Amino acid sequence: MKLPFFILLIFLTVSCQVTETLHLNSDGSGNIEVTHLRDEHSYMQIARENYSKEDVYKDTTYVFGDFIKKHQETFSRTPVADQKVFLKYSGVKVHTKASSYDKEFRSIYSQNFQKASDIVDLSKTDHYLDDIKNNYALAAEEHYYRVNYDFAGNRFNRTVTIIDTVIQKKEFDKIEELKAKYKGYKLVQNYVLSYHFPRKIQSVSNPLAKINEDRKSLSIEFLLTDCLQNPASTNLEVVLEPESAD
Repeated sequence: MKLPFFILLIFLTVSCQVTETLHLNSDGSGNIEVTHLRDEHSYMQIARENYSKEDVYKDTTYVFGDFIKKHQETFSRTPVADQKVFLKYSGVKVHTKASSYDKEFRSIYSQNFQKASDIVDLSKTDHYLDDIKNNYALAAEEHYYRVNYDFAGNRFNRTVTIIDTVIQKKEFDKIEELKAKYKGYKLVQNYVLSYHFPRKIQSVSNPLAKINEDRKSLSIEFLLTDCLQNPASTNLEVVLEPESAD
């Protein structure tokens, strides 16, 4: 049985650092990369004696589109609307390393894009791979928010839209339980946005954003649990200086 999307995220919240790195070019093209890194000190607190008993090694790299070809038979049986969603992920590259020997558990999802509106929600990549492999329908997913990106003129936007408030409330309550369970633990649960632009930043909507010395890049750090309970808190608008001003 497939684990619910939220449960997979819960495993991340207790011992994970997530970094979303974006490089945007002047013509609107660029690259985005999302890295999930298990924080070993945090995970050690949760796993306790089982931490030293881990025995796993995996180091794989693949492209989503190749996975579609590999499972073409099941992919062809999915609804056409679902196929269109999956095909948007065709160029997404995934590198996963899980080594109990090196104590390194890291997954990297990356996408090159021609325009910001082509960027997909990389956090859903593994789940969609599972859907294709097992012929699951997207209608059965319990995603409660959608992430979209856009770059027009001198404005870049990262917009999160809540698509199911009932599921959001259910997951909000589950995370509250999780917070209570691990209260007092010193856990790393960070979600970091690290964005790089082709021109200097004129303004940014989130007051927590730290603009770097070059004025062309910024970073914002959130608690992962906060991001899951209130995804819209990661909304961001960045206004760049006009081209003539740089």
